[in-house]
Amino acid sequence: MDRDGRTVVVTGGTRGVGAGIARAFARTGARVVVCARRPPEVPLEGIDFVPVDLRDTAAVHTFFDALPQLDVLVNNAGGAPYRPLAQADAARHARVIELNLTVPLSASLAAYEHLRRSGGSIVMIGSVSGTRPSPGSAAYGAAKAGLENLARSMAVEWAPDIRVNTLVVGMVRTELARLHYGGEDGVAAVAGTVPLGRLARPSDVGEAAVFLASDAAAYISGASLLVHGGGERPAFLDAATVNKERGDVR
Repeated sequence: MDRDGRTVVVTGGTRGVGAGIARAFARTGARVVVCARRPPEVPLEGIDFVPVDLRDTAAVHTFFDALPQLDVLVNNAGGAPYRPLAQADAARHARVIELNLTVPLSASLAAYEHLRRSGGSIVMIGSVSGTRPSPGSAAYGAAKAGLENLARSMAVEWAPDIRVNTLVVGMVRTELARLHYGGEDGVAAVAGTVPLGRLARPSDVGEAAVFLASDAAAYISGASLLVHGGGERPAFLDAATVNKERGDVR
């Protein structure tokens, strides 16, 4: 950040990517508040925690109304378990969409007046799952696709007072990485599919969020910044029977 004294709210910022984002903003000298249903298992030094059920619209408005100031909102809360579509009813999938799409909308609306007064910024935490097929997490992918579109519309409607951008995040090594990729062997194998050769660290996402909220990004709004280590190697390159040694892309 370009100046201290800003107030930053990170939703769901108690662990994993959210904690990495909160720590990155705290290092800039900003006052950082994280909100979630449960407090962090590991205390976040220099970061305030407020318990909020982000699905409760009234509670969300009460939380933001109580803030004396707000300069940056990071809509990080989200996630989903592995759940093939046919193994759950529509209501269960709708809960995933609510958490990953409706909750960021609700928080942004509750924060609007604060951010309008401060000339603030919103950073949505999107996912590569919203840009490609996501078997096993289809509702999550659909919500993240919607979130990116929502951010673009918000950026137009709320300009020039509020900037709105999205971080499109790839695979991240968090405390729960084993649930997605398996043990160390699984994490290493998955990391090998990333051009940069590793999964993202929560701090990588945090530093990108700090940039988008900073004055260095003052003319960036409605944008989607890919934080995915170069993406995924196209599957056909490994399936093809020619050009193995050259690695040609046709």
